[in-house]
Amino acid sequence: MTSVTISASFGSRGELIGHGVADRLGLPFLDRAIPAAVAGRLHLDEEVPGAFDERAPSFWQRLVASFSGLETGVPVPGRSVDDFAAPEEFRAATEAVLRDVASGDGAVILGRAGMVVLQERDDVLRVRLDGPVEARIGQAVADGLDEATARQLQRDLDGARERYVSYFYRARQQDARLYHLVIDATALPAEVCIEIVERAARALGVPPGAPR
Repeated sequence: MTSVTISASFGSRGELIGHGVADRLGLPFLDRAIPAAVAGRLHLDEEVPGAFDERAPSFWQRLVASFSGLETGVPVPGRSVDDFAAPEEFRAATEAVLRDVASGDGAVILGRAGMVVLQERDDVLRVRLDGPVEARIGQAVADGLDEATARQLQRDLDGARERYVSYFYRARQQDARLYHLVIDATALPAEVCIEIVERAARALGVPPGAPR
């Protein structure tokens, strides 16, 4: 089953487009479910998954700040996010979740460096949603955020995501070589973006030589 990974910068409507693609392909949409699955693998407390969400930059800032000189520990029940001091442990658990999903029934996966983790799989379409910063901020404001909040979130979330990909994979989210599709989601309506990704995913899933 074809899966889709979506890397989305702030204001590019990644969640909206991801949900739309998942609905059209009949696949689950995985975003916040991934941190919960990772926390389960690491035996972390039930309240911890929310801290792993990409919308919680304070956690990512603390995690990045803790990267130097840390060694992987053994997971124990009842660990809290403040006890979590093993970046490689977190990376390995996240990769295991993504690979399990791609090897199973497939999904539309938002974030978590899926375009890097699953780049060797021929059955995974890798998509980047982006656009000029000011256009993305304007789109976030149009979606209901005030401008000051939108600008702060753009800095925090884009920065946290870039640090994550850079530290764990020595990659850049804007590297076009990581993707099959790079779409300016500020220039095209969400519905058009959804249709483009859906058609590309279906084309990827057609066996070589079969009519498309």
